[in-house]
Amino acid sequence: MIPLLIRLAILVLIVCVIVYGLRFLTNKRRKLEAAQAKHAFYFYDEAKNARQNFFITYKGALFEGEKYLGATANTLDVTTIFIDIVDDFQLQGFTKEDFLFLEQQIQVHYPHATINWKSTIEQLLQRTPTQP
Repeated sequence: MIPLLIRLAILVLIVCVIVYGLRFLTNKRRKLEAAQAKHAFYFYDEAKNARQNFFITYKGALFEGEKYLGATANTLDVTTIFIDIVDDFQLQGFTKEDFLFLEQQIQVHYPHATINWKSTIEQLLQRTPTQP
């Protein structure tokens, strides 16, 4: 009887380790942090939850996007997005093309949305290149 209980306990322990390991490997928040550390692009969002903000990491910078619902032609959809940087010092070295790339990636997920940048990013995007 005791060897059977020990085998059962070991089996339960193995199943728990596998389940928690898979949960860890598929955790989107962990993937976001790993992408930020690698200076890669990653889009973290729960598209079905319009109340939860999304996060984007690109070139080591972490951006947070606030989604707002509005009416489109036939449905209610995300129509306005406000994006802010979590830490302003992470923007060092960013160009206008980097922000345009981020806008394109957001438009893939939310095609009906108008994207508004907060803080100094909006000023950079509104400037036109100077003529030599």
